[in-house]
Amino acid sequence: MRGRRRAGARRAAGAAASGQVLVGRSRMHPFGVGSVVERLRAAGGGYEVVHESAGLELGVYVLVAPEPDRQQPHDDDEVYVVLEGSGVLDVEGESVPMNVGDACFVPAGADHRFSAYEQLAVLVLFERKR
Repeated sequence: MRGRRRAGARRAAGAAASGQVLVGRSRMHPFGVGSVVERLRAAGGGYEVVHESAGLELGVYVLVAPEPDRQQPHDDDEVYVVLEGSGVLDVEGESVPMNVGDACFVPAGADHRFSAYEQLAVLVLFERKR
């Protein structure tokens, strides 16, 4: 039993040092999205990764008009979730209005970009191929 406690203590110490929280046998990784949105908005927009793990990337993407959305098609499937603002997501010639709380799946390789926004903040979830 003692060996297990020590191993558990070592795992907990390693998790704390990396900003992760050990819960049972899994590691949680809490991260602030609101503060990233504020920082990117103050910088005039941009993209910042807030979490990466095997097969998954989460990022925050902020667009501020008049700066256009210059993204290119990606190699991975992705989902956008609108955190703040509104706009239109144009995907392969089809347009969908996006408002706070809306989400949209975009398949890998699809030509897409946001338009018709003043200020837009989205959470981006990428399925990263292993």
